[in-house]
Amino acid sequence: MIPVADALAHLFALTRPLEIEQVPLRAAAGRVLATNAIAQRTQPPFAASSMDGYALCRAEVEPDAMFKVVGEAAAGHRYQGDLHAGQAVRIFTGAPVPAGADFVVIQEDVTRRGDLITLGHSIGDKDNIRPAGGDFSEGSTLSAPRRLRPADIALLASMNVAQVAVYRKPVVAILATGDELVQPGEVPGPDQIIASNTYGLAAQVEALGATARMMPIAGDTEASLRRSFELSHDADLIVTIGGASVGDHDLVAPVAAAMGMDQSFYKVAMRPGKPLMAGTLGGAAMIGLPGNPVSAMVCGTVFVAPMIRAMLGLGRFAAPRRVIALGRDMPANGPREHYMRAVIKDGTAMPEQRQDSSLLTVLATADALLVRPPNDPARNAGDTVEIIDI
Repeated sequence: MIPVADALAHLFALTRPLEIEQVPLRAAAGRVLATNAIAQRTQPPFAASSMDGYALCRAEVEPDAMFKVVGEAAAGHRYQGDLHAGQAVRIFTGAPVPAGADFVVIQEDVTRRGDLITLGHSIGDKDNIRPAGGDFSEGSTLSAPRRLRPADIALLASMNVAQVAVYRKPVVAILATGDELVQPGEVPGPDQIIASNTYGLAAQVEALGATARMMPIAGDTEASLRRSFELSHDADLIVTIGGASVGDHDLVAPVAAAMGMDQSFYKVAMRPGKPLMAGTLGGAAMIGLPGNPVSAMVCGTVFVAPMIRAMLGLGRFAAPRRVIALGRDMPANGPREHYMRAVIKDGTAMPEQRQDSSLLTVLATADALLVRPPNDPARNAGDTVEIIDI
């Protein structure tokens, strides 16, 4: 068995950032920006009014001052001409500020009769003008790598960027094994169960920005496993579930080895998730997860997710952790790193009483994995612990 940190280092050695492709801006949300995006214009491209009011010269602003309204400026329609002494232009939010004006008096501070306005007595110092380039200038950059959020998409659109360079989505082939498994919606036999892990892991990898390819369930025969591996030949990452231990029906390792798998490691000093296997098969990285549902999902968080982030150019980092107070006493931990399901309550981490790796109900109600180091001593409520939010 190897420590979790060593296993993760081996897995990172199996991965690389994928190719860069150009996608339309409309398809870029959630993708990972691969190269800096360059603004093609300045925003705002001109000094613009931030309020509805009247544009005039600041030097002429004083209580009861009178101005003649000589025109109007609206968004998309500037006032054509220069402003002179004693003149004002009716202006609306977003409109270009006329030449010769450097101040906008809001309409609430003005009395208008016909083409004449009179200023009030409580005009502040704010000019109510957004300067040209106040947001960004032509040539400004949105730095890569970054996962593009809705606000980033809006910024790129404002920069007049129509095509975006992003990392290609990793294709993850998810392969469940076992004669006992049937698909949701099917009627299981008396000794069968529903395949849940593939669906949970597919949702997990797709949320990370990968493309999940759910393979047909492989039976416990060499021929069935070989066929599933052959169908996964063009994936970037092959994730098997179950069959990676050393029982008589655990055939993943020997079949993969017969097909040329270069094994990196087998077994990790963690719970749940000890019977973990990794290597390369053909041109794909491969990771074999345990078959217990919670074990598979925990290993998805601890190992698969960081691999996908690395493939997407987001760096080689373990799942992010944060420190929080413990909500109840815990006994000493054993020799393996323990990822306990926990609920966050009143700002503390409350480890669930039941930690069996088959209990999906416990995982589904958990907010976090509470990480206990090997041989961690007994802990008291109020002690600080590390968690991974899930």
